[in-house]
Amino acid sequence: MDSIAHIEAMTVLAVGIIFGMGALGTAIGFGLLGGRFLEGMARQPELAPALLGRALIFIALLDAVTFIGIGFALVFTFANPFVSAVQALQHAAH
Repeated sequence: MDSIAHIEAMTVLAVGIIFGMGALGTAIGFGLLGGRFLEGMARQPELAPALLGRALIFIALLDAVTFIGIGFALVFTFANPFVSAVQALQHAAH
């Protein structure tokens, strides 16, 4: 198998894993956050607005981590540095 094709195939697998783990982590985070938010509101309803504000901050942080992972995955998909390195080595060998 050509080394560039092998790198591209492994990159596709890595990008799939990044997307899957990002989605799984965010889903678990949202589930825990929502459950604890409802539990806190049930215990002290007068703190609901403050809890909602903090929950929204954590929702933004959860999404930010996922989007950072998506950004890395897109970089590896469209501007793969490993392919460039192999191409440079192949040109140097010839």
